[in-house]
Amino acid sequence: MEGVEADGGDAVQSLLAKWKNDVSRTFRYYLDRSAPYTFRRWLGTLAAASIYILRVYYGRGFYVISYGVGTYILNLLIGFLSPKEDPELEAPDGASLPPKDNDKFRPFVRRLPEFLFWYATTKAFIVAFLMTFCSIFDVPVFWPILLCYWIFLFVLTMKRQITHMIRYKYDPFRKKKYSGSKSD
Repeated sequence: MEGVEADGGDAVQSLLAKWKNDVSRTFRYYLDRSAPYTFRRWLGTLAAASIYILRVYYGRGFYVISYGVGTYILNLLIGFLSPKEDPELEAPDGASLPPKDNDKFRPFVRRLPEFLFWYATTKAFIVAFLMTFCSIFDVPVFWPILLCYWIFLFVLTMKRQITHMIRYKYDPFRKKKYSGSKSD
Protein backbone atom coordinates (compact mmCIF):
# COMPACT_ATOMS: atom_id res chain seq x y z
CA MET A 1 0.00 0.00 0.00
CA GLU A 2 2.77 2.42 0.86
CA GLY A 3 4.41 1.95 -2.54
CA VAL A 4 1.19 2.88 -4.32
CA GLU A 5 0.79 6.04 -2.20
CA ALA A 6 4.42 7.01 -2.80
CA ASP A 7 3.99 6.59 -6.55
CA GLY A 8 0.80 8.66 -6.42
CA GLY A 9 2.60 11.32 -4.40
CA ASP A 10 5.47 11.39 -6.87
CA ALA A 11 3.02 11.76 -9.75
CA VAL A 12 1.32 14.70 -8.03
CA GLN A 13 4.68 16.34 -7.30
CA SER A 14 5.73 15.78 -10.90
CA LEU A 15 2.50 17.36 -12.18
CA LEU A 16 2.90 20.31 -9.82
CA ALA A 17 6.51 20.79 -10.89
CA LYS A 18 5.49 20.67 -14.56
CA TRP A 19 2.64 23.12 -13.97
CA LYS A 20 4.95 25.49 -12.05
CA ASN A 21 7.52 25.29 -14.86
CA ASP A 22 4.86 26.00 -17.50
CA VAL A 23 3.46 28.98 -15.60
CA SER A 24 6.95 30.34 -14.95
CA ARG A 25 7.93 29.95 -18.60
CA THR A 26 4.72 31.64 -19.80
CA PHE A 27 5.19 34.52 -17.34
CA ARG A 28 8.80 34.98 -18.47
CA TYR A 29 7.70 34.89 -22.12
CA TYR A 30 5.23 37.74 -21.66
CA LEU A 31 7.64 39.65 -19.43
CA ASP A 32 10.31 39.45 -22.14
CA ARG A 33 7.81 40.53 -24.79
CA SER A 34 6.98 43.64 -22.73
CA ALA A 35 10.62 44.81 -22.65
CA PRO A 36 10.52 47.13 -25.70
CA TYR A 37 7.32 48.88 -24.54
CA THR A 38 8.83 51.13 -21.88
CA PHE A 39 6.09 53.76 -21.81
CA ARG A 40 3.29 51.18 -21.62
CA ARG A 41 5.06 49.27 -18.86
CA TRP A 42 5.42 52.42 -16.76
CA LEU A 43 1.76 53.28 -17.38
CA GLY A 44 0.87 49.88 -15.94
CA THR A 45 3.06 50.59 -12.93
CA LEU A 46 1.39 53.97 -12.51
CA ALA A 47 -1.99 52.21 -12.58
CA ALA A 48 -0.83 49.71 -9.92
CA ALA A 49 0.54 52.55 -7.78
CA SER A 50 -2.72 54.51 -8.16
CA ILE A 51 -4.80 51.51 -7.09
CA TYR A 52 -2.53 51.02 -4.08
CA ILE A 53 -2.68 54.72 -3.14
CA LEU A 54 -6.48 54.73 -3.40
CA ARG A 55 -6.63 51.61 -1.22
CA VAL A 56 -4.45 53.26 1.44
CA TYR A 57 -6.32 56.58 1.21
CA TYR A 58 -9.80 55.11 1.52
CA GLY A 59 -8.69 52.46 3.99
CA ARG A 60 -7.11 55.16 6.18
CA GLY A 61 -4.30 52.94 7.29
CA PHE A 62 -1.32 50.84 6.25
CA TYR A 63 1.06 53.80 6.52
CA VAL A 64 3.94 51.58 7.62
CA ILE A 65 3.58 49.57 4.40
CA SER A 66 3.61 52.81 2.42
CA TYR A 67 6.75 53.95 4.21
CA GLY A 68 8.40 50.60 3.47
CA VAL A 69 7.43 50.76 -0.22
CA GLY A 70 8.67 54.34 -0.46
CA THR A 71 12.00 53.45 1.12
CA TYR A 72 12.37 50.40 -1.11
CA ILE A 73 11.66 52.43 -4.25
CA LEU A 74 14.13 55.09 -3.09
CA ASN A 75 16.75 52.35 -2.77
CA LEU A 76 15.89 51.13 -6.29
CA LEU A 77 16.15 54.69 -7.61
CA ILE A 78 19.66 55.03 -6.18
CA GLY A 79 20.66 51.82 -7.96
CA PHE A 80 19.10 53.12 -11.16
CA LEU A 81 21.01 56.41 -10.99
CA SER A 82 24.35 54.88 -9.98
CA PRO A 83 27.01 53.58 -12.35
CA LYS A 84 27.66 49.85 -12.35
CA GLU A 85 31.33 50.37 -11.53
CA ASP A 86 31.61 53.08 -8.90
CA PRO A 87 34.65 55.30 -9.62
CA GLU A 88 34.83 56.17 -5.93
CA LEU A 89 35.68 52.56 -5.08
CA GLU A 90 38.13 51.95 -7.90
CA ALA A 91 41.76 52.91 -8.25
CA PRO A 92 42.39 56.16 -10.15
CA ASP A 93 44.02 54.31 -13.08
CA GLY A 94 41.06 51.98 -13.62
CA ALA A 95 38.16 54.42 -13.44
CA SER A 96 35.21 53.38 -15.58
CA LEU A 97 34.02 56.91 -16.28
CA PRO A 98 36.31 59.29 -18.16
CA PRO A 99 37.40 62.22 -15.96
CA LYS A 100 38.13 64.45 -18.99
CA ASP A 101 36.40 65.05 -22.30
CA ASN A 102 39.41 63.90 -24.34
CA ASP A 103 39.64 60.51 -22.60
CA LYS A 104 38.48 57.26 -24.16
CA PHE A 105 34.69 56.97 -24.58
CA ARG A 106 33.02 54.73 -22.01
CA PRO A 107 29.23 54.52 -21.96
CA PHE A 108 27.27 54.90 -18.76
CA VAL A 109 26.15 51.50 -17.51
CA ARG A 110 23.59 51.51 -14.70
CA ARG A 111 23.93 49.39 -11.59
CA LEU A 112 20.20 48.61 -11.88
CA PRO A 113 18.91 48.54 -15.49
CA GLU A 114 15.61 50.25 -16.30
CA PHE A 115 13.77 46.98 -16.93
CA LEU A 116 14.73 45.55 -13.53
CA PHE A 117 13.90 48.90 -11.89
CA TRP A 118 10.44 48.79 -13.47
CA TYR A 119 9.90 45.14 -12.55
CA ALA A 120 10.92 45.59 -8.91
CA THR A 121 8.81 48.76 -8.56
CA THR A 122 5.72 47.11 -10.02
CA LYS A 123 6.21 44.03 -7.87
CA ALA A 124 6.58 46.25 -4.78
CA PHE A 125 3.25 47.98 -5.41
CA ILE A 126 1.47 44.69 -6.08
CA VAL A 127 2.85 43.07 -2.92
CA ALA A 128 2.02 46.20 -0.89
CA PHE A 129 -1.52 46.16 -2.29
CA LEU A 130 -1.92 42.52 -1.27
CA MET A 131 -0.54 43.29 2.19
CA THR A 132 -3.35 45.82 2.73
CA PHE A 133 -5.80 42.92 2.90
CA CYS A 134 -4.11 41.58 6.06
CA SER A 135 -5.04 43.56 9.16
CA ILE A 136 -1.82 42.53 10.91
CA PHE A 137 0.07 45.05 8.74
CA ASP A 138 -2.20 47.94 9.74
CA VAL A 139 0.02 49.20 12.55
CA PRO A 140 -1.32 52.40 14.15
CA VAL A 141 1.25 55.15 13.62
CA PHE A 142 1.21 58.91 13.32
CA TRP A 143 1.72 59.12 9.56
CA PRO A 144 3.00 62.73 9.35
CA ILE A 145 6.14 61.69 11.24
CA LEU A 146 6.76 58.85 8.78
CA LEU A 147 6.21 61.22 5.87
CA CYS A 148 8.62 63.84 7.30
CA TYR A 149 11.23 61.18 7.98
CA TRP A 150 10.89 59.79 4.44
CA ILE A 151 11.22 63.28 2.91
CA PHE A 152 14.31 63.88 5.08
CA LEU A 153 15.76 60.55 3.93
CA PHE A 154 14.94 61.34 0.29
CA VAL A 155 16.59 64.79 0.42
CA LEU A 156 19.77 63.50 2.07
CA THR A 157 20.06 60.54 -0.30
CA MET A 158 19.45 62.59 -3.43
CA LYS A 159 21.90 65.26 -2.26
CA ARG A 160 24.56 62.58 -1.85
CA GLN A 161 23.74 61.05 -5.24
CA ILE A 162 23.76 64.39 -7.09
CA THR A 163 27.07 65.31 -5.44
CA HIS A 164 28.47 61.98 -6.61
CA MET A 165 27.18 62.62 -10.15
CA ILE A 166 28.79 66.06 -10.24
CA ARG A 167 32.11 64.87 -8.78
CA TYR A 168 32.53 62.05 -11.32
CA LYS A 169 30.92 63.93 -14.22
CA TYR A 170 28.26 61.48 -15.31
CA ASP A 171 24.67 62.04 -16.31
CA PRO A 172 22.48 58.92 -16.22
CA PHE A 173 19.71 60.61 -18.22
CA ARG A 174 21.59 61.84 -21.29
CA LYS A 175 23.06 59.22 -23.58
CA LYS A 176 26.40 60.20 -25.05
CA LYS A 177 27.04 59.02 -28.56
CA TYR A 178 30.43 57.86 -29.73
CA SER A 179 31.64 60.39 -32.26
CA GLY A 180 34.55 58.32 -33.57
CA SER A 181 38.18 59.28 -33.59
CA LYS A 182 38.95 62.89 -34.31
CA SER A 183 41.45 63.39 -37.07
CA ASP A 184 42.92 66.83 -37.62
